[in-house]
Amino acid sequence: MKSFLVAMQFLTRIPIKFKQIPTVKQTANSLLYYPAVGLIIGCLLYILNSVLFDFNDMLRAIIVLTTWVVITGALHLDGLADSADALVGGFGDKEKTLAIMKDPYCGPVGVASLVLLILFKFSLITSLNHNTSFLLIFTPMLARSSILLSFLTTPYIRENGLGSSIAKYFSYRGSIIWLICTFLLTLSFLGWLALILFLGLLIGFIILRAIMIRRIGGMTGDTIGAQIEIMETLFLLIAVLYTGFNL
Repeated sequence: MKSFLVAMQFLTRIPIKFKQIPTVKQTANSLLYYPAVGLIIGCLLYILNSVLFDFNDMLRAIIVLTTWVVITGALHLDGLADSADALVGGFGDKEKTLAIMKDPYCGPVGVASLVLLILFKFSLITSLNHNTSFLLIFTPMLARSSILLSFLTTPYIRENGLGSSIAKYFSYRGSIIWLICTFLLTLSFLGWLALILFLGLLIGFIILRAIMIRRIGGMTGDTIGAQIEIMETLFLLIAVLYTGFNL
């Protein structure tokens, strides 16, 4: 239970306080609950979107997207901006790329990546109707599930920080079980759409992982945040395109 609360505290701005600092193992096991936290976020977004359905589509999308950012504290957007700045400004040099990621300032590439992704998400949310708005439930869950796949297959290259302790102590078996459960849950609700989504997300993951391996030899906390944002957007894009052709 404490590991779940650690995941909730880290991935959301929901105020959670501990009487005792979580152990390294509890922190590492919090990774297993990332999909569950994503599911909770998705349910909150779906409920809000449903309540606002009589509003103008653009206003509804703005409120839902703003809530999305507030709930997560823009944590993953920060990772996206840092990763974009580093990958472009690093000029292929690993050490320079990692140094730029740690720079607290956001450069023009980072700003552009944020603007484009937010606009993309905004347009996709406006495309959701009564028959497709339930997709918001699964979007944060599947994006955070991909992080389990990252820790299973990709080295974490920072020596210090939360990610390094997770990479050292997290449960391989537990991660695989959670990935299977996430797949089965999504498949039971979405049917064929789930298979298409998983194929698209797997391709997206392979591409992102290849870029990270080639440029810095693995992943960091910033690239994890960027991955979540990109996967959420990719999920919505595939789902909206699929449902649009089949409605």
